[in-house]
Amino acid sequence: MNRMEEIYFDNAATSFPKPEAVLRRLDDFHRSLGASAGRGAYPRAVATGRVLQECREELARLIHAEDPKRIIFTLNASDGLNFAVKGLPWKRGDRALISPYEHNSVLRPMHALKARLGVAIDLMPVDAEGRVIVEKLNTVLRPKTRLICCLHASNVTGVIQPIKAVGEFARSKGILFLVDAAQSVGAVPVDVRASRVDFLAFPGHKALLGPLGTGGLYIRPGLDLIPLREGGTGSASEKEVQPDFLPDRFESGSHNAFGISGWLEAVKFIRRKGVENIRRHEVGLLRHFFEGLDRIPAVRRFGPVKPESRAAVVSLVIDGQKPLETAQRLWKDAKLMVRAGLHCAPWAHRAIGTFPLGTARFSFGPFTTHQHIDRALSALKKLA
Repeated sequence: MNRMEEIYFDNAATSFPKPEAVLRRLDDFHRSLGASAGRGAYPRAVATGRVLQECREELARLIHAEDPKRIIFTLNASDGLNFAVKGLPWKRGDRALISPYEHNSVLRPMHALKARLGVAIDLMPVDAEGRVIVEKLNTVLRPKTRLICCLHASNVTGVIQPIKAVGEFARSKGILFLVDAAQSVGAVPVDVRASRVDFLAFPGHKALLGPLGTGGLYIRPGLDLIPLREGGTGSASEKEVQPDFLPDRFESGSHNAFGISGWLEAVKFIRRKGVENIRRHEVGLLRHFFEGLDRIPAVRRFGPVKPESRAAVVSLVIDGQKPLETAQRLWKDAKLMVRAGLHCAPWAHRAIGTFPLGTARFSFGPFTTHQHIDRALSALKKLA
């Protein structure tokens, strides 16, 4: 009996599979390098330092950053968002303007500031598909608004926000602009300069196809943050205070050089393939999926109608069935891996009316095929 192929539809959580070049580099790192950058003058430590530098350079090219030193290595996107949100010099009574679709990686740090300093949280106006209405931002702006924060693409509905227009609005008002690019960098073109982005947080393990435990934070030239951590950097060790130069100011302790070495190969893979080509492939998958879902009346999907208006994330529910049951049956009956629940974004689910049970979420990647989509549609038709 042939064993049913297992199909992965949870790329919004972490991408799978990884490119072969990533796997080879990970294996090679511990066999041939294995040293900590900046902790020795011997060849292996120097070579590890070059890996970190090359990864910064590749990432800077990918997002059109001015200077690779403005790319700070973090544990993941949540870590970078905490750096940006908590690293600003907030004062009691300050305000932040955010979208109603933000992930807990923004909501929880913001609510911690609210509890500690009384920082108020205002919501951006959105249309029926959850897209920010830039023309109405003036109506919710307050004199003490210090930060505008907007995710680039929702991990629940996939809606892609007009960050360029939001960034231009923020810059015109002299307000800092933070973007959560967890679901976009690597799958959707990102240009931090054209979009007037001040801070951009992104993970290495999602659309950037790198290992878990990798991430980055872009900081625009001329801006600074208060470091959340201090410690050894391998530089200016004679000083009792954290170095004031980048990237060392924000990178304490030994790097995840193992993960970053694999991430470097992943970013090279993406740049060779082309983000525009990856985007075109994923939009094609969405279109194929939607055409099939439209023929299954019992399935309700959420988010923008047009595939071009969203990332490759599709939340759905089957009438009369709890999302967790849908996910469990998809695995048991068809060996499909999807994620059910609130996806760490309760406000987004409140906005689309699926709180507290959430949805079953399919999310695609560059290795998802149209044959995989056909399998998913067949399984959903049987369940419905």
